[in-house]
Amino acid sequence: MKEAYLAIDFGGGSGRVIAGCLSEGELVLDTIYRFPNRQVRMGGHVYWDFLSLFEDMKTGIRMAVEKGYTLKSIGIDTWGVDFGLIDKQGNLLGNPVCYRDSRTEGMPEEFFSKVDVKAHYAESGTQVMAINTLFQLYAMKKEDNAQLKVADKLLFMPDLFSYYLTGVANNEYSIASTSELLDAKARTWNFKLIRELGLPEHLFGEVVMPGTSRGFLKPEIKEQIGIDYEVEVIAVASHDTASAASVVPFSAEGEKLAFLSSGTWSLLGVMGDEPILTEEARLAGFTNEGGTDGKICFLQNITGLWILQKLMQEWKEEGKDVAYSTILPAAEVAETDALIDVDDTVFQCPVSMAEAITNYCIAHQQTPPSTQGEFVKCVLRSLALRYKTGMEALNRLLPEPVTKLYVIGGGSQNKYLNRLTEEAIGIPVVEGPVEATAIGNIRQQMK
Repeated sequence: MKEAYLAIDFGGGSGRVIAGCLSEGELVLDTIYRFPNRQVRMGGHVYWDFLSLFEDMKTGIRMAVEKGYTLKSIGIDTWGVDFGLIDKQGNLLGNPVCYRDSRTEGMPEEFFSKVDVKAHYAESGTQVMAINTLFQLYAMKKEDNAQLKVADKLLFMPDLFSYYLTGVANNEYSIASTSELLDAKARTWNFKLIRELGLPEHLFGEVVMPGTSRGFLKPEIKEQIGIDYEVEVIAVASHDTASAASVVPFSAEGEKLAFLSSGTWSLLGVMGDEPILTEEARLAGFTNEGGTDGKICFLQNITGLWILQKLMQEWKEEGKDVAYSTILPAAEVAETDALIDVDDTVFQCPVSMAEAITNYCIAHQQTPPSTQGEFVKCVLRSLALRYKTGMEALNRLLPEPVTKLYVIGGGSQNKYLNRLTEEAIGIPVVEGPVEATAIGNIRQQMK
């Protein structure tokens, strides 16, 4: 029997359960189980299928036990901003709504017609994005949503998974920092803002830091996964970006390192000791999110490989070949000058991504892509140029410029994009680790 720490990593498109073991001082990873994560459209909204995801998580834990691992602890990380509401009996009041839902359209503009955006950023330090928890709750309050009236606690996605494993309800710091509802300096809830929004204060629970125990698996969970011993659930840096960024060697002597967590989203930034809350940072679109060991992830949220992922999904449904070994070489030799603004809202959740790109190009007097290779080249070139813009903005806010970029996460395997990025930003790009999030998750448990 090997002792293992389990990292449960939920991404926007898939999830996985990964076991981490120490072998002669080295961390060895074993991917136990991968499963899809999908958005479900129903009744005019877009939801996450929380019930299926919870069952998949338990399946992965059970498979680790069946494989012969003795579980030391479990850590859970997910994407940011989304949440579920539970009542006083601990019942989930509804499937969590996906941040790509249209309910927040126009909410930032309406909110900031009443609130000073400069003063708000000086407190929250958060990049204003319509997907943020603040605007989701603002939309719910505006429509007099019944869930808010009966809810006892708001739990972000990793908090929610942890709660149904342990029965302990709290809010981990790094994931709460994506909400736009924290005081960035105090690192706790901005209750003044919460009251101004007219939200019940009791929804917002204790903020716990990475490394805190979230309790032990409930008896019924232990029975379902087939164990009879105690397993602790640890609050890791449960925002996947924070876990991933924690593996970059920021203390490298003589170098200024930045990270690009590359996946459905691209998160470009550095680690610091204190938030940067200047007007220059706000105008440049930077956010201050919680990290490990008291650090702040100072970064930009950039639409990442979502656009390519959506294209590939559409092509697959059409019966086309979507293997990276096919579409990336085709992109390298494709001839197209088309470029898109990857952050434009038209690409947030279109019915057809190919049509959205075509219409964007026509509207901007460009010849739209026509082949798979041209579409892929258009997207990847546009991403690389967006990274260049982000790096230039980052350097203007730092005392010394970045000298090396670590591309981490699943997107680091896209060597064509990495090459385009290196050419665009003009500094070395280091690839990997691919499993940065899981490594950061497991390292926090081991600490």
